Amino acid sequence: MPTELILPLDIPTREAARPLLKQLQGTVPWMKVGLQMFTAFGTDWVKEVADSGYKVFLDLKLHDIPNTVAKAVESLSPLPIHMLTLHTSGGPAMIKAAREAQQASNPDLLLLGVTVLTSMDAAQMQAVGWNDDAATQVRRLAQTGSAAGLQGFVCSPLEVADLKANLPAGTQLVTPGIRPAGADQGDQSRIMTPGDAARAGSTHIVVGRPITAAADPVAAARAIRAELDSA
Repeated sequence: MPTELILPLDIPTREAARPLLKQLQGTVPWMKVGLQMFTAFGTDWVKEVADSGYKVFLDLKLHDIPNTVAKAVESLSPLPIHMLTLHTSGGPAMIKAAREAQQASNPDLLLLGVTVLTSMDAAQMQAVGWNDDAATQVRRLAQTGSAAGLQGFVCSPLEVADLKANLPAGTQLVTPGIRPAGADQGDQSRIMTPGDAARAGSTHIVVGRPITAAADPVAAARAIRAELDSA
């Protein structure tokens, strides 16, 4: 299957986001709702995005004691969402509790384990006690998550090929840190172009500012989809 495109709705207001939702209908299949908009506008905004015709990736990066994360998954599962994130660094017990809650409340929901944030470079990793290189740390966290029942992960595109070789077939790999050739790197440290990410094996790519800040967001999104299709 071709790599799918996800647009993050990291936008301050619903009024600013709604025209974009309308513009991109039929061009971008997925919208990612993260902490910025979820904490501001809550579950009603998630429902509005879904009602606009999009698959919703709810990116909250849950990380707490096992019971608290399980209860959060249970609370979120009735929402019209297709993917939900948690931090794999929360450990096997937390992941298993979340997975059990997801299976009981919404079997079709894909829990994604966040490995190492794409904004983190070697200095940032060392500052939190991760002394291995990014690829090794990502593999360790993903294998821990896979053993605990996760079937999808968030990683940088640079680690995709390694994870495909070390995780079960069919594992979903969602990659932020995607920048078209010539685009500004922004706050991402480990990046790749859309076509290269698709060839590496990303099942979904997350592309934000190259679309939202473009003079013509629809044209920018179509160009990225064309690049994915040709890959």
